Amino acid sequence: MAVGAGTAVDLGAEVGLVLYPGCQIGMVYGVTDLFVIASQFSLDRGGKALRVSHWSVDEAGTFTRTFDTHPDQPGMPTILISPGRLSGPPDAHEAAPYARWLLDRHAQGTVLASNCGGTFLLAATGLLAGRPATTHWLFADQFRDRFPDVRLDTAKMVIEDGDIITAGGLMAWTDLGMRIVDRLLGPTVMIETGKFLLIDASGREQRHFSSFAPRLTHGDEAILKVQHWLQGRAERPVSVGDMAGTAGLEERTFLRRFKAATGMKPIEYVQNLRVGKARELLEFTRRSVDQIAWAVGYEDATAFRRVFHRILGLAPGEYRSRFSSGSDVQIAA
Repeated sequence: MAVGAGTAVDLGAEVGLVLYPGCQIGMVYGVTDLFVIASQFSLDRGGKALRVSHWSVDEAGTFTRTFDTHPDQPGMPTILISPGRLSGPPDAHEAAPYARWLLDRHAQGTVLASNCGGTFLLAATGLLAGRPATTHWLFADQFRDRFPDVRLDTAKMVIEDGDIITAGGLMAWTDLGMRIVDRLLGPTVMIETGKFLLIDASGREQRHFSSFAPRLTHGDEAILKVQHWLQGRAERPVSVGDMAGTAGLEERTFLRRFKAATGMKPIEYVQNLRVGKARELLEFTRRSVDQIAWAVGYEDATAFRRVFHRILGLAPGEYRSRFSSGSDVQIAA
């Protein structure tokens, strides 16, 4: 299947990957193979091949190709991808030289893309201000603290916004790669590539996999007290008045401070806690959806299904069919 490095073929766009210390090498090699395979399907149909390159910075601060499927060819990448890193995203100091170079390339017409924590490199360019983007859900709070002007949406696996494409978790590079193949080589080649690699070409959403991780380091002790209180009783009836009373605050003050501390309205917060408990029951028990709805605090199972689908993008039954462990353990509701 693979198109060999340097093979004389009809070349189209170039996709470059920006390497930095500790970046996810599995993603770099995996998506390189994905693009090479897609190129062969394109060539078989009389289309063009993608040129794939890896870029690194030397001690002098110069970015050069350190790998190239078709060396000695002129041009610059049509798309540049910043990978993630298992040890966490780069800080501002580390990101600075990469951000400057990416900004220069973008000014020359290059589309910028990222996977997982690589979105921190893109955000450091300033190009994401006021625009939608995603990163790994685990980095959401850290990202919002550093880049509050970016419209972060960690529910999405991939967000394609014209000249910027961002992807979520560590393995979201498969989804990102498929989007880029679709953009550069067309949907037919994308579908053929997906079938060959056993990748779902219809796409996924990150919210199907992420866990609710409430902010607990905001420093507002009154709100933190309510969060701990809710953790043990979210499945029971609870009102804003109850929460405000627990915090020792007037309701309007409580609502303002709760949103500032957690990024959510109280009702949204409670819904996420309940859905989190419901996910556990769907995964590890054989209780009916109606029983689970009651167990997590919903008297109306229809309302539960509506909230569950809005938060996760899947119906409870769909979620169970995808993620059930097949066991039936006893979990206290």
